[in-house]
Amino acid sequence: MSLSHLAQSDPELFAAVGDELSRQRASIELIASENFVSLAVMEAVGSVLTNKYAEGLPGHRYYGGCWAVDAVEDIARERVKKLFNCGFANVQPHSGAQANYAATSVFAKPGDTIMGMDLSNGGHLTHGSPANYSGKLFRVVSYGLDPQTELIDYDIVAAKAEEFKPKLIIAGASAYPRVIDFARFAEIAHANGAKLMVDMAHIAGLVATGAHPSPLPHADIVTSTTHKTLRGTRGGIILWNDESLTKTVNSAVFPGSQGGPLEHVIAGKAVAFGEALQPEFTTYINQVCTNAKALGRGMESKGLRMVTGGTDNHLLLVDLTTAADGEVTGKAAENALDEVGITVNKNTIPGEKRSPFVASGIRVGSAAMTTRGFDEAEAERIGELIGETVSHLGDEQVLASVKAEVAALLAAHPLYPELG
Repeated sequence: MSLSHLAQSDPELFAAVGDELSRQRASIELIASENFVSLAVMEAVGSVLTNKYAEGLPGHRYYGGCWAVDAVEDIARERVKKLFNCGFANVQPHSGAQANYAATSVFAKPGDTIMGMDLSNGGHLTHGSPANYSGKLFRVVSYGLDPQTELIDYDIVAAKAEEFKPKLIIAGASAYPRVIDFARFAEIAHANGAKLMVDMAHIAGLVATGAHPSPLPHADIVTSTTHKTLRGTRGGIILWNDESLTKTVNSAVFPGSQGGPLEHVIAGKAVAFGEALQPEFTTYINQVCTNAKALGRGMESKGLRMVTGGTDNHLLLVDLTTAADGEVTGKAAENALDEVGITVNKNTIPGEKRSPFVASGIRVGSAAMTTRGFDEAEAERIGELIGETVSHLGDEQVLASVKAEVAALLAAHPLYPELG
C-alpha cells in the first residue's frame, strides 16, 4: 500500500512511520502480544471507513448514512461468531482493556468483590491490579500460582471463592504458558454464586483452531483482543451465549464505556476473522505452537529455565536467575537482545524479588516470528541465540557474532516486501 500522500503532505510523520517499518524489519519480533497483520487488514484499517461516525449498533444508529458501515459490522459479527462457535458478539471495543471494562461492568458494580490472577503471577492489569480501574473500582481478591509447580492451583482458587464470595471470577492471563481449565473455573464460580469472565486475549488464535480448549461452553462472558495470536488489527471483542445478556452487554460497550465505534478498525477485524476461518490459519497456529516449544528447547540448551518447564501455547516465561549467577535482570536482557536484533519484553516471574521495571525474567512468544516464516529449526536456533546473548552480556565479540547471525535469519524472511 502506498503512503505517497503522507510523504508529500507530512514528511516528518512519514519518516517516523518509515522508521517503525525499518525497526520491524530489522528485528526478530518475540513479544508475545504482537504480530504482523496482512496487507488486506492494513488496507481496511486505512480505508474511507475512518470518516464515518456510527454510535449504536447496526440497524439502530444515532446518525444517518450508516447502511454501508452496518454491513461492515455485521460481516465482522457473523464471522467472529462462526470462528468461535458462539451465539452473540460485540466487535466495537477499541481495545482488550475496554472490552474487559465493559464485560466486568455487566456482572459487578463498584465496590463488589471480583477475583483475578495476580499481575505478578502472570495476570493482566485489568484483572484487578491496584494501578488499574479494576483495582480502584472493585474489591479485589487475587489468586496466583503454586510456588512449587508454578501452575494455577484450582483448589486454592476454589477455597478463596468460597471464603470471599466474589460476584465475578476472571480467568485468563498475559504470561501463563499452560492450558487453562475453563470448565474447572466455571464449576468454582457457579458453585459460589459468581459469574465467570474469561479473557482469552493471548490464546484466541489457539482457541479458534482447537489448539486450546474453548472457554465459550463454560464462561458467562468472554473477551479478547483481536491482535496477538488472532493476527488481526489492534482492538477488542466480547462474546457470549446467553441471549438474555445481549442488551446489557451491548449497553455496557455503548454508551457505558465508549462512544462511536471505529468502523475502519472493525473492518480490519472482519478481514482478520475471515482469514482465521481459512484452513491455512490452522496450519499457522500449529506452527506457532511448534515454534514456541522449539524456542524453549533452544534457551534451555543454553542454561535458561522455562517457568513451568515449558509451554502449551505460544509464549514462554523465562527465569533469568539461572543465568550468570542470577545477576542478569529482565531489563538488562531486554536491552541486550534489542541490540542484537531480537525484541522481547522484561517480565516478572513467580516469587519475583525485583521491581517489575527491572524484573528477573523475560517473556517471549512465537506468533509474530511464525507469521514472518521462521520454522522449527530456526526457532530453536533463535532460542540458543537468546541464551548466548544473556550469558555474555558485555562480551562484544559474542554479541557481534549473534547480531550477524540474526541479520542473516532476518534476510531469509523479508517483512512486507510489497511496501518497498
